[in-house]
Amino acid sequence: MLEVKEISVAYGVIEALKGISFTVREGEIVALIGANGAGKTTTLRTVSGLLRPRKGQIFYQGQEITRLSPHQIVAMGLTHVPEGRRVFARMTVMENLEMGAYTCRSRAEFKANLERVFQRFPRLAERKNQLAGTLSGGEQQMLAIGRALMSRPRMLLLDEPSMGLAPLLVREVFSIIKEINEAGTTILLVEQNARMALSIAHRAYVLQTGEIILEGPAAELMERPEVRKAYLGE
Repeated sequence: MLEVKEISVAYGVIEALKGISFTVREGEIVALIGANGAGKTTTLRTVSGLLRPRKGQIFYQGQEITRLSPHQIVAMGLTHVPEGRRVFARMTVMENLEMGAYTCRSRAEFKANLERVFQRFPRLAERKNQLAGTLSGGEQQMLAIGRALMSRPRMLLLDEPSMGLAPLLVREVFSIIKEINEAGTTILLVEQNARMALSIAHRAYVLQTGEIILEGPAAELMERPEVRKAYLGE
């Protein structure tokens, strides 16, 4: 579904990604793990069109999207949930969801998508008229994911969904991610909580200073001594 070929990205003279390549097959959860500054967020921002690579190509469902704008990429069914949630704090929950639904072609489509989001996130339905900035961290993360789901994406890019959440909420969010995948949405997951990411992913890549140093089935990577030492705190 997604193929990234030799992409390099730089911030000025600092090279953030050094010719990385990876694939995500339809129906998978693929995790990108690594330390802070490894290039994980840069990877997602490049795939979603927020950054332009210096070189390399990105293909989504066989079509090159390397130079497309973010709104064109969203319209193709590839949606990005950014790091830090980035909800519109002074807008209501409903208004945030409406912002995610701009690709809907009819009122009926909007209503159907909204119903799906409220079924998955009942708390959002309860708080639909509440300002997003007054929600808890976990509720804001649900809203960020729900906003992305309003466009009915075939693939989700999730950036650090557990950031700043209590352990109980982390488990709840990861359970939701797994359910979304089982319902048919392919997921590329960036997550610093490597243990949680590897526990739900099918495959994973390990990024280190802008390069992929390991890849393979998530269960196998979890057993690698270097992964357990560097990323699982053992």
